[in-house]
Amino acid sequence: MTEQQWLNRLSEALLGGLNRAEGDPHRPGWHIAAPVGLLNDPNGFIQFDGRYRLFYQWNPLACAHGAKAWGQLVSDDLVHWQHLGLALAPTEDYERNGCYSGSAVDNNGELTLIYTGNVKYDRERRTAFQCLAVEREFGEFEKLGPVLDLPEGYTGHVRDPKVWRHDGHWWMVLAAQSEDGQGKVLLYRSADLHHWQQLGVLAGSREQGLDEFGYMWECPDLFELDGRHVLICCPQGLPAEADRYRNLYQCGWLAGELDWHSGRLAHGDFHELDLGFEFYAPQTTLDDQGRRLLIGWLGLPDDNEPAQPTRDYGWMNQLSCPRVLSWRQGKLYQNPVPELAALRGEAFDWQGLAVQAPRLQGGRAELELVISGEVRLYLGQAAVLTVNAGGLELRRLNWRSGEWESRRRHGPVTDLRLLLDSSSIELFINEGEAAMSARYFPGANPEIRWGGAGETRFRYWPLAPVLRSS
Repeated sequence: MTEQQWLNRLSEALLGGLNRAEGDPHRPGWHIAAPVGLLNDPNGFIQFDGRYRLFYQWNPLACAHGAKAWGQLVSDDLVHWQHLGLALAPTEDYERNGCYSGSAVDNNGELTLIYTGNVKYDRERRTAFQCLAVEREFGEFEKLGPVLDLPEGYTGHVRDPKVWRHDGHWWMVLAAQSEDGQGKVLLYRSADLHHWQQLGVLAGSREQGLDEFGYMWECPDLFELDGRHVLICCPQGLPAEADRYRNLYQCGWLAGELDWHSGRLAHGDFHELDLGFEFYAPQTTLDDQGRRLLIGWLGLPDDNEPAQPTRDYGWMNQLSCPRVLSWRQGKLYQNPVPELAALRGEAFDWQGLAVQAPRLQGGRAELELVISGEVRLYLGQAAVLTVNAGGLELRRLNWRSGEWESRRRHGPVTDLRLLLDSSSIELFINEGEAAMSARYFPGANPEIRWGGAGETRFRYWPLAPVLRSS
């Protein structure tokens, strides 16, 4: 499809779909969702020229995966986001099956995108190119074409470059699958973003003491945090265990020390980043306050997407709230950015037996809770949160099967922070020691109801809708 054909079809999709999407009771009020069509991975998260820029995988032409484009947004405060329309569309031969995920850097004042051009020959055969595009004067992006072909010894599943600057060089982590079907993360170095040297296998299945650990490690992101290197990645192909790896694909982190010369990360165990039902392909950036910020996709490929009720309204999926990462007591903590407090309405405080707690509006809301004994929160008719001495369980109605399903976290729960937005749940446990995220579809005007024999003390805020569609 030519660029002009893309623009024509995009205009038709927006003109025909915006009002329908905004009429969905499950449409988020303050999270990021595409104006129409399907959204998935966040891309190109950066603070550039004083403003936050964020891109995302986007198929504006259908609620389905296909030849992906990039949408783009801008924000001054991580709360109020403005859509800027199309950034990249798969109009060149080296990207004809999609402008896949990537990152953004400030290259001497030029906002530069590094992304994967995806090419599929047939059902089994494919290749990939790592490509550059540069923002020009009026906000359009000029494509500079491929700068890296497939590395030797790997299949066509090579994608998701994350690039950053360190010690006078550009560095890249790149997801790859070896020819024997093992997921890897490769490390590269460059002086100019155009010519890249592969340094080695940073981490992966059958590497650094790991046994077989997945056939693909998507969306790698490597950064320093409090003196150690943290690698976030999304392994595919991990078998489910009792209360671990319960989702179709996983998202987690490894921490250790990077050898910049050999390109290897001496790391510890793999830890899931989010213990809920949907959280995938997160990307981080370092802002001018020195904060390591993260945004993820509240979704999973190849799972329950086709049955989402939002498809009837012409849109699908959303991103997580922006989160701040920190390192405490040997663990990666995450919490909503403090700027989200700007959404809060008038606070309401309550304390007593849970069964006596008042019902609350649960469409867009925030709750901070301290619990003793067993307490249950009923989130509309579609999700239940239970907390007791053994830990925490989040249950929800699966919209595809109609059956209840659950995710658990074992261990003491000292405090909780719960964020709700029409069809999403984000739960932060013990000041961010753990997180659980999920999509759910409770319908219009859901209520929060209470049960259990325990006691609770909470502060509640309604949250205002802010996201602009254009």
